[in-house]
Amino acid sequence: MLYLAQVRKNDFLGQFQLLLLARQEAENVWTLIPEEAFILLGKNTTHSEKLLVLVELSPTGDIIKLEEATNWVVNLVKNYLSNGITPEFLRQEAERVEEWRKNLTLQNQDLARRSLELEARREQIQALEENLKRDKNGNSHPQ
Repeated sequence: MLYLAQVRKNDFLGQFQLLLLARQEAENVWTLIPEEAFILLGKNTTHSEKLLVLVELSPTGDIIKLEEATNWVVNLVKNYLSNGITPEFLRQEAERVEEWRKNLTLQNQDLARRSLELEARREQIQALEENLKRDKNGNSHPQ
């Protein structure tokens, strides 16, 4: 699993560790990690303190891959923030989508109602036609 983390110095152990900040749930979906979770890096770490990194962890918590997050953060800025995609913009878009969904649902219900009305009218017309045919056939025979 992929995490965004920050390199921290653990003065008590004299080692660097990773403070896990967020976890990737899906391709473009991340969840913040609310509680402090650390992974020790060991004494031979060459990373700078406060550096943001992307770390891939095995299911057992072992580090599979560790890389600086600079390019990843720059891509986020380029792809999202430079286009003005803010939390407020996303909230407004979500509200617009919900309004469209409601309108489409109402339109669909209206179309279904009209379709039922048309079907009922068609049946009434067929019944009237049959009655007219019967009346015509009944009146055309001399008594």
